[in-house]
Order: sequence, then structure tokens, then C-alpha cells
Amino acid sequence: MLMSQRDRPARLHYMAYSFRVLQPGDHVICATTGAKIALEDLRYWSIARQEPYASAQASVQAELNRARAG
Repeated sequence: MLMSQRDRPARLHYMAYSFRVLQPGDHVICATTGAKIALEDLRYWSIARQEPYASAQASVQAELNRARAG
């Protein structure tokens, strides 16, 4: 019996220009906003922090938050 990966979070390894699926799923959660991001819509992530972002703005916000905390 095939297990559906629908509505399950994936675990990914983020690399330059791509990512590798470590645990199958259909989405990831934005590290800044908490929004669900379908894998086919995922465009922004941090290689250093291994975090996905829903948008360029969310990515910038993560950088600003890190700078303030650091």
C-alpha cells in the first residue's frame, strides 16, 4: 500500500540552487511567518541556517531578526 504524502511536512536539506528531500512530504513551514509552503512553490531558503522562507520579504526579515539578536 502506498502512503500518501499529502498534507505532510517534508524534511529538506537546502543547497545552492536546489534542495534534497530527506523525508517525503508536500510542504515545509516558513521559518519567519509560519506559513505552509508547497514544495513546488518553494523559492527562498537559507543554506547556512537550513530554513525555508515563504517570500523574499520573509527571508530579509529573518536576516534582520538574526542581526538584532546577534
